[in-house]
Amino acid sequence: MKQLLAVALALTAAPALAQTAPPPKLVVVVSVDQFSADLFAEYRGQFREGFARLLSGGVFPSGYQSHGATETCPGHSTILTGARPARTGIIGNDWMDFSVPREDKTVNCSEDPTVPGSTSKSYTVSPKNLKVSTLGEWMKLADPASRVVSVAGKDRAALMMGGHKTDELWWISGKTFTSFADRAMPEMVAKANRSIETRLATAREPMELPAFCQARSRAISVGGGKTVGTWRFDRAAGDLTAFRLSPEYDEAVFDLATDFATGMKLGQGASTDLLIVGASVTDYIGHQLGTRGSEMCLQMMALDHSLGQFFAALDKTGVDYSVVLTADHGGLDLPERTSEDGSAGGERVDRALNAGVMGKEIAAKLGLTAPVLHGGSFGDIYADPKLTLAQRKAVLAEATARYTAHPQIRAVYTKEQVAATPKPKGPPDTWSLLEELSQSYYSATSGDLLVVLQPRVTPLVDPVKGAVATHTSGWAYNRRVPILFWRKGMTGFEQPLSVETVDIAPTLAAMLHIPVPVEIDGKCLDLDSGPGDSCK
Repeated sequence: MKQLLAVALALTAAPALAQTAPPPKLVVVVSVDQFSADLFAEYRGQFREGFARLLSGGVFPSGYQSHGATETCPGHSTILTGARPARTGIIGNDWMDFSVPREDKTVNCSEDPTVPGSTSKSYTVSPKNLKVSTLGEWMKLADPASRVVSVAGKDRAALMMGGHKTDELWWISGKTFTSFADRAMPEMVAKANRSIETRLATAREPMELPAFCQARSRAISVGGGKTVGTWRFDRAAGDLTAFRLSPEYDEAVFDLATDFATGMKLGQGASTDLLIVGASVTDYIGHQLGTRGSEMCLQMMALDHSLGQFFAALDKTGVDYSVVLTADHGGLDLPERTSEDGSAGGERVDRALNAGVMGKEIAAKLGLTAPVLHGGSFGDIYADPKLTLAQRKAVLAEATARYTAHPQIRAVYTKEQVAATPKPKGPPDTWSLLEELSQSYYSATSGDLLVVLQPRVTPLVDPVKGAVATHTSGWAYNRRVPILFWRKGMTGFEQPLSVETVDIAPTLAAMLHIPVPVEIDGKCLDLDSGPGDSCK
């Protein structure tokens, strides 16, 4: 009876112990662009450094970017806001907004479109389009002395995770780290830029190919004499394009993040600080070279090493820090290779599905002047605002019929159908396509039609002139990403059931013992592997 009583008392006390664990002094958030759950599963057995440490913590291999628009900006907007794109307002990397006061009606997610002379390609970087607050802002609300530092390869990654109140926010533009015009450049950033200049000035020899990567080194033709699958990141001096496509680019980001951690003494003061890192190369390789060649194999090993070095540098500071690593979306390999590997199939989208091409045909049939449709081959399709109500109705009806009849199209929904969809309930892997789309629908900027491609249809027509592979659809290979938590001393566990990236921010808020001051979509994930509850 005494033994049973002791066990009962221990179980009763466990939640209190979990809830009174002190907050870490530094929270580190790493996003690896296009790091799909499939990539994680493929390489987790080969990781020996940084990822190996994360695998000893809380492992959620089936995290979901639960919305339908699986692009970089929407995905990053979910990670530290606890909100899906329907709430963040970030429905894509860009969208159409016919009300903006300029000729270019496309809006980049990372811009302030009201700046005179700007376009969606040449713009002033701003978090203005992000409609919600971030974890860093919650931390500053609870303790104004908390510091938020965000470093990434892409502006959209640094912005969407950093939010509106960062102490330092830097991304790579061309061959230098840059920030807002009114930000002074600290010496550590100047040092990082000198380091990039030195790297670029030196030619790089081919990387050594590990034995387990060799089977992946196979030339895949995409036409026009262009092949992918065998490059080992050798480059000539000064080749910026090759540098951006290589592990060196991520190394530069992690080096600067390390210098910010040590130079600013993050986590060494009275308050908890937040360090955000956005690693972009996995996405660049996925687009330009695909996800299953020797290039991606080398990138996974290099990323594992960079993470290991980064964590080792943080260890030396003696700071009690926690880490969460996830991704903004997954990805699909190029169809030329998926068709060979296990006959999994795959095809490139029909050029006729492009909104501009289809719009011309519709305009000719209805006796209208083009353009009548705007957009790409899928996703948000917009009727031209100059159409009369009757013309608009006729154009959208004809477009719906044409899209629906095409064998590469799975579904077509009107914005009214999407807007009327109730908020999904239950695990994200059980949602319908319409429910997925509803969570990346924002009434002010979403299209008049939302078009869904069949699975394994790549929405890129010509791989010879540009990217060979991409993501963006709501199929599982694009939505599923790993979510990995680690803190020194935590008991490791793995939860294979689906969770969401919007769960990360409330989980970290609970770890920090701070309230979530706004309505969100995510929930706290219990990181106590026993009967305790880290969310209470």
